[in-house]
Amino acid sequence: MGLALLLIGAYLVGSVPFGVVVGRAWRGVDVRKYGSGNIGFTNVLRVLGWGPASVVLAGDALKGLLPVLVGRAMLRRWGLPEVDLWLLAVALAAILGHTFPVFLGFRGGRAVTTTGGTLLGLAWPAALIGLAVWLIVVGLTRYVSLGSMAAAVSVPIYMALAGRRWEWLVFWCAVAALVILRHLPNIKRLRAGTEAKLGQRVGPQTSRPTRPAGSPDNP
Repeated sequence: MGLALLLIGAYLVGSVPFGVVVGRAWRGVDVRKYGSGNIGFTNVLRVLGWGPASVVLAGDALKGLLPVLVGRAMLRRWGLPEVDLWLLAVALAAILGHTFPVFLGFRGGRAVTTTGGTLLGLAWPAALIGLAVWLIVVGLTRYVSLGSMAAAVSVPIYMALAGRRWEWLVFWCAVAALVILRHLPNIKRLRAGTEAKLGQRVGPQTSRPTRPAGSPDNP
């Protein structure tokens, strides 16, 4: 029962839509109606600027980190075997919460920042390498989506080179695949040359809404 509650709690924490909450609290704006329609850091940055985007970035990262830290403490207290494997389940619950949040009709974000938070709690060197890859790719191209996918791919590569157990390698390969699948719209825009670059701004006063919030194709 305790384990079930831990996983449900991780999912619910991951489901908290900081992008929507911050947008509405900051300017009464639903960020899902502008830019890419996404609820994550990048779209909030385009719509509302660095202040709100930084809050969303921190919130989404903590949604991944806190369940892992609490989960580790609880699992050790319960004396369960294979704590590291159970922690992967906790991390997955938080990631799926962000990607398919119950509070937004299961239409959430790209899973990048929350995944980074879980990784920081599980294997911080891999998180730092992923961050470095993200910074390099975004610095060279100014495409956040490209940097996010590259960072996701770097994690299972690190796990393989570090000799982590095969369950971890499979898990992070699956998470990287999820991140890439969530970026399929971005991949199409990259190929078409229409993907927005870091620093480009949109907003309620400068661009028309992309689509009604909560529509089936809202990422």
